[in-house]
Amino acid sequence: MATLKDATAVVGIGQTAFAKQLPESEKALACRAILAALHDAGIDPGEVDGLASYTMEETDEVEVAKALGLGDLTFFSKVGYGGGGSCATVAHLAAAVATGQASVGVAWRSRKRGSGPRPWKNTGVQLPTPAQWTRPFGLLRPVDEIAMLARRHMHEYGTTRDHLFNVALACRNRANQNPAAVMYERPLTRDMYMTSRWISEPLCLFDNCLETDGALACVIVSAERARDCRHRPVYVHSAAQGLPAQHHGMVNYWNDDPLTGPAWTAARHLWKHADFGPEDVDVAQIYDAFTALIPLSLEGYGFCGRGEGGAFTEGGALESGGRLPLNTSGGGLSEAYVHGFNLINEGVRQLRGTSTAQVPDAATCLVTAGEGVPTSALLLRT
Repeated sequence: MATLKDATAVVGIGQTAFAKQLPESEKALACRAILAALHDAGIDPGEVDGLASYTMEETDEVEVAKALGLGDLTFFSKVGYGGGGSCATVAHLAAAVATGQASVGVAWRSRKRGSGPRPWKNTGVQLPTPAQWTRPFGLLRPVDEIAMLARRHMHEYGTTRDHLFNVALACRNRANQNPAAVMYERPLTRDMYMTSRWISEPLCLFDNCLETDGALACVIVSAERARDCRHRPVYVHSAAQGLPAQHHGMVNYWNDDPLTGPAWTAARHLWKHADFGPEDVDVAQIYDAFTALIPLSLEGYGFCGRGEGGAFTEGGALESGGRLPLNTSGGGLSEAYVHGFNLINEGVRQLRGTSTAQVPDAATCLVTAGEGVPTSALLLRT
């Protein structure tokens, strides 16, 4: 059976600055990130024939191709569900390159969430069907929906706010090492965390991701071509998407267990096509729009049993030198929140050996997209 295993590699990464407010348009930021990624790979824009991004991306393929002088495009796709689509953009391009639909693919995300409007403020539109079961009852924002799952996890399994603090602290500590991070040189203490204001109880200010302007991109080519590019290839070893039966975004109302979200579906497919398992992952970049997503994802991707995600964070497990170093550039909580794309680029840096919080001899990396929504994941290796 044909497989994507190690058939393609990420050979270029690029990003803009991250900030609460940047003056450039989303299109300009997208173009800067893509050009930086192509320069990193040593590939001319005219060679690009494949593109992938998010359905929420407002800069379309036509505008990007014209502005950057790309070649004829033979593959282009967009993936839905916000941050759930991050890893799928790379997966789609890997499949396209592996099957000859494209030879040089670029995935990107550009967003002005820091200075732009909040999506849930638009009250003049008809609610989609899933939202009719949440928003009239006070679940107006993603944080409200995830807070309900967090409270359920606390009730069922004894997860505590200290467990969520462990997640926030690990991400902040890594951001403190990363000059590109919004929270660089801004330490977090337990007292700051425990006394911060509620956003949606039991989630406080520091349980929530940043609101950021910025853009990122990466370049995917065949494994054969990757050997001639500027940097050590980072191979796409396995890729998966996950949409469980009877799924209801964020809240999982119709599932037998609302705490077994899309990560569980994606993980089964991801590991089925891999030559190694969770115990062999050297470093993880796990989607962290909210701290509570980390325990859920640790369980879903098999690093611990059901209900053990909170306890897994104890004893510095997520810190440098811990059993699973996490979000080593700071993640969405402390580097930047651009729908998870920074997690992909940091995974590549770890396997190149160029991270600001480098895990010694890292050879395997899990990258995940948003848990709670239809999701995706990648296993990268050297």
